[in-house]
Amino acid sequence: MGAKILVVEDDADTAEYLLSGLRQEGHSVEHVADGRDALYLASAAAFDAIIMDRMIPGLDGLSVLKALRAANVDTPLLILSALGQLDERVKGLRAGGDDYLAKPFAFSELAARLDNILRRPGRRDVVTALRCGDLEMDLLERRVTRGGQRLDLLPREFKLLEYLLKHRDRVVTRTMLLEQLWDYRFDPHTSLIDTHVSRLRKKIDDGFVKPLLHTVRGSGYRLSETP
Repeated sequence: MGAKILVVEDDADTAEYLLSGLRQEGHSVEHVADGRDALYLASAAAFDAIIMDRMIPGLDGLSVLKALRAANVDTPLLILSALGQLDERVKGLRAGGDDYLAKPFAFSELAARLDNILRRPGRRDVVTALRCGDLEMDLLERRVTRGGQRLDLLPREFKLLEYLLKHRDRVVTRTMLLEQLWDYRFDPHTSLIDTHVSRLRKKIDDGFVKPLLHTVRGSGYRLSETP
């Protein structure tokens, strides 16, 4: 089962390399390029792990890391840095990093190190179920029910619903869905997203009193018990 990963990297090529590789590994990935954005997002949202470049604008990686640990955010964090000397690695680990990987790196090594910190004990419990009202998703059994009634979803519909559930009560844009679920980088006005959302809506809302999947005009979609 994939994990939810925050990637903090300001170099566009490196970021794309990481995002593509992590998604191929089955992970759900969010990306920011600024230290202040990283601190805000890592403090406000639940991630299974963070991969962070040390030299980033806004706040440098070590400052972000120290601030997170001071705020009792214990998300496993892998530091990436061109500063690979022993004393620099020690600084990163003493600041609260779980691992330190020098650039340039092979993705296979990064993936192995990520797996290792995700397995370490003492971290937050792994999420195995998601819900919104009477809509429930069992991530282990790959089963979706609403009001106790089993819903048959296609793999792409399951993936779409999982993303919406993980962002429950928040607006999810078409661009976010294209990048996260289809890994596309083109016109967000394409009908691809609308078509899949429409099919998903029929399966999770038709026949039930309260609709859960809402269209936010001009923005995207929101899964919520509140209209």
